[in-house]
Amino acid sequence: MAPAIQRPDPPYMQVVTTIRAQIESGELREGDMLPSTRQIAQDWEISHATATKVLAALRSEGLARGVQGVGTIVTTSGNKQAAKDRMLAVRRTGRVYPPDQHAVIKSADLVEAPKHVADALRLEPSARVIRRHRVTYREQQVLSSSVSWFDGALAETAPRLLETERIRQGTFGYIAEQADRAVKNGQEQKAADAATEQDAEDLGVEPGAPVLRGRNWVYDAEGNVLEYGESVAPSGQWASYEYEITN
Repeated sequence: MAPAIQRPDPPYMQVVTTIRAQIESGELREGDMLPSTRQIAQDWEISHATATKVLAALRSEGLARGVQGVGTIVTTSGNKQAAKDRMLAVRRTGRVYPPDQHAVIKSADLVEAPKHVADALRLEPSARVIRRHRVTYREQQVLSSSVSWFDGALAETAPRLLETERIRQGTFGYIAEQADRAVKNGQEQKAADAATEQDAEDLGVEPGAPVLRGRNWVYDAEGNVLEYGESVAPSGQWASYEYEITN
């Protein structure tokens, strides 16, 4: 079978991709003005109709909204940052979170692995694992609660994983530096669920309230599980993914 022909994205999607990256990295923040249709057309040397598609796409994705008499402004309050986004943000900007977001590490401990965590990390039952529990905020708004699980063997080579101080370069960057294990690829799953007592405490919602639950696996170059993560976010937040289909 002949290889698939790779075609560049349409012009308007190339602009959308650039502006989306600026929003995700924090270069463009909540409430910032986006260029007008006229300005986009002039800066990118595209037609007015194509520039119109750019702003329409950003509004459709929940990254922008129109304000009568003002223009189009950035809005990120309804969007959830996934594990993939955090990894890409570190590579692009050297920081895990945009300037208007921050995480509080609630605990960082070496514990006996629950059965499902041992399975996820491909470890023996009851192996010792590192558990890092964090809550992420945009200013004072709770965006999500998450737990990252790591093989307990990393406690010796990467001891800061057991500290509640934030690791500025992110856990993956720190592990790459300390243990020479870089991220290669990852997998994420999402499901609608009801808030547990712990979720309710972290997110400030009622027990049983609808939430978006996620779990993710991050792999190193050898195919070993570097991190198994679990997350939960309140309802009303979108998690966005891009994909390409080739024949």
